Amino acid sequence: MAELTTIARPYAEAAFALARERNALPAWSGMLRLASTVVVDPRVAEALDNPRFDAGARESLLLSICGDRLDNEGRNFIRVLVEADRIALMPAISGLFETLKDEADGVAKATIETAYPLADGDLAELTAALERRFGKKVEATVVVRPELIGGARVTVGDNVIDATVAEQLRAMAVQLRA
Repeated sequence: MAELTTIARPYAEAAFALARERNALPAWSGMLRLASTVVVDPRVAEALDNPRFDAGARESLLLSICGDRLDNEGRNFIRVLVEADRIALMPAISGLFETLKDEADGVAKATIETAYPLADGDLAELTAALERRFGKKVEATVVVRPELIGGARVTVGDNVIDATVAEQLRAMAVQLRA
């Protein structure tokens, strides 16, 4: 996985630089997300792996599926990836691009795992606290996991704040064994 990220990073950075220069970050975000979705579709992935398809056929397939939802620069980006035999990196490129875009926009993505659904007020309060702590606008996604018993686990980038009952019980069991 790390190797794929290493290979994908220069492509993501190039796309980001071009999009930023053209003031088109949201448009590029959409194009890369679309291309990524197309590339991972099982039928398309099978066709792209078919040795009977040359680069021209692969490019034609992808561009015809994406249609006019790609601008000229987006189409050229797809061509470069197909010619370099790097089109399978599209999901990683898209993910890295989103990370760069979020950093430029001062946005942090948070995943909040709870045992029970959060009330709107509680989510707003937790999001505000995270924004204060990280100094960024936080876009939160809530995932309900009953096995957590209670509390919440919040992941923002590489930071994990685990205040779940399950984690507290695990920590208590470790202390009792010591």
